[in-house]
Amino acid sequence: MKKRDRARLAEAIRFALDAHGEQTRKGRDIPYASHLLQVAGLVLEHGGDAELAVAGVLHDVLEDCATVDREMLRARFGEEVARIVESCTDLLPGDSPRAKGDWLERKQRYLARLHETDARTRLVAACDKLQNLRSLVADLRAEGTDTLGRFRATPEQTRWYFETVRRTLCDDLPTRLVDELDRLLAELSEFVPEIPGEPAD
Repeated sequence: MKKRDRARLAEAIRFALDAHGEQTRKGRDIPYASHLLQVAGLVLEHGGDAELAVAGVLHDVLEDCATVDREMLRARFGEEVARIVESCTDLLPGDSPRAKGDWLERKQRYLARLHETDARTRLVAACDKLQNLRSLVADLRAEGTDTLGRFRATPEQTRWYFETVRRTLCDDLPTRLVDELDRLLAELSEFVPEIPGEPAD
């Protein structure tokens, strides 16, 4: 990685660490920075460039950090990064990081946006969801289905959401990434074996 790209990624990491502060993974003591750094690593591992790694580190700042807005991102990291981060954000109009709207409505709107977005944004979104699935399946292996109670969604909604993300994104993704998503989704289905009524997507 070139010196300029290293400096930009380091700046994004510092910015994300400051913005997310002491946030932790849902229902865990794990610093939220763990997720952000892993997403950026997955982006690089699956062929993304430094700009996409920056977007990977920052992908949740609009959704989860009240001190950050799109204009701040654009001014600091450029229009392309701001656009990708905005596309990876599932807030509804009028939502804020501290007051989010209905879970299903947010996810359906996010899925519709992913369906229309470009391959670069899809790679960042897929790496985010892959890392989330890795963590979820690892927790399910360790703790069983009790771990699903940490989330606003029902277990069936959680499975529907990840499966729909996979169908929406996978035309543009590296084969190795898709293969891992499929393995993790198969494991998730063992813990949530049926989806009695899927939401419309």
